[in-house]
Amino acid sequence: MSYPVEILTLFPGMLSGYLGASILGKAQEKGLFSVTLTDVRDFAVGKHHVTDDSPYGGGAGMVMKPEPLVAAIEAARARLPGAKALLMSPRGPVFTQATARELVRHEAGLILVCGRYEGVDERVMPYLDGELSLGDFVLTGGEIAAMAVVDAVTRLVPGVLGNEASSVAESFEEGLLEYPHYTRPPVFRGVEVPAVLQSGDHARIARWRRWKAIKLTQQRRPDLYSRLEFGKADQKLLARGEEEL
Repeated sequence: MSYPVEILTLFPGMLSGYLGASILGKAQEKGLFSVTLTDVRDFAVGKHHVTDDSPYGGGAGMVMKPEPLVAAIEAARARLPGAKALLMSPRGPVFTQATARELVRHEAGLILVCGRYEGVDERVMPYLDGELSLGDFVLTGGEIAAMAVVDAVTRLVPGVLGNEASSVAESFEEGLLEYPHYTRPPVFRGVEVPAVLQSGDHARIARWRRWKAIKLTQQRRPDLYSRLEFGKADQKLLARGEEEL
């Protein structure tokens, strides 16, 4: 499976370095993932390739014009028929790990549109499949959000991660935060790696990790914890203290 992505942006140079490095770069080399960066300015007419204008009704800032943006979206759809086209926007539904799993199952791929300035002309919306937000804050443009989405989705493509179990045991996969990790040295500035992780008892290690994940979620994300439903095994585990694991 090769998962195709096209990103429409006014600043392709902002994305190229990140998308070509580390796991994403290796995934492209292996043919598991492809990304095309398209400059929306290439679809603007006139000598100066203008892509924004002042808003009707007045107000601060500029608005991205519909003509070049719709032309760029239509060209991307022609290259990736069936791909889902989404605008990175603070008014969209919040992107979650569940969203990433849903998008990676859409094998036709993904077209991400990066807004800029005060926003995008509303007449662009009928040419999209929806909007997507990283959360309740505002960025200067959609590029950072698009990179986050591509990273989260692509790492779920089979073969992208060296260890397929890596994506299963991470934060949010079961509605839990991830358990703590440790590596060498066994003692760092007087702090030792928990003895259970050095015990070689894999069943005990699994219990400790599960207990820690639940406790961390309870402490740091009570909103997530309140939505969890624990089976008998987890209830029995939670009745213990850490020293009893």
